Amino acid sequence: MEDKRISEKESLELIAQMIKDTQENIARYAAYPFLIWGYTTVGISIAIWYLYLQTGSHQVNYLWPALPLIAGPLTWYFSGKNKREGVKNYVDRITNQIWIVFGLVGMTLSALSFMIRIDILFIIPLLMGMGTTLSGCVTRYRPLIIAGTIGTALSFSILFIQGTDKLLAFAAIFIVMMVIPGHILNKHMKQCLKN
Repeated sequence: MEDKRISEKESLELIAQMIKDTQENIARYAAYPFLIWGYTTVGISIAIWYLYLQTGSHQVNYLWPALPLIAGPLTWYFSGKNKREGVKNYVDRITNQIWIVFGLVGMTLSALSFMIRIDILFIIPLLMGMGTTLSGCVTRYRPLIIAGTIGTALSFSILFIQGTDKLLAFAAIFIVMMVIPGHILNKHMKQCLKN
């Protein structure tokens, strides 16, 4: 391959294009998982809340494993559906690794909560809020930083709520922390794809 010197102007244009590509990748790859996991979590939380009020049975908590069974394949499907995926850069890999770590810890703690007493309705939004905030920091995407920080802060409110109202607070936190930024990212994604 031949070494070619590029001018200062070409170098700046290349850097500008790389920044634009990274922003498009952020919007393209983050919107679907946030919306899928956010809405699925909210839906299952409200379903468990409603069913518990109707039946009084703690066995409705066995609906929680439906969350990864629904959201996981949907995330995989919609992520694979994007044909313009291109090359993953360093920011994409770091963001992916953040969610792998937080997701595995969250799933492990969720599984353990069926065997030992863990306030999982506090821990999960705390973990996911931190994951959202870190994703926002790595990608320098302000809506994620704000939503993640608010979600992390709101997770502490769960410690002061009693009974089934915890499930409604849990759902509300996921609306703030994942659904709202997911829609903001989706809007950004559509704008990027138009350009």
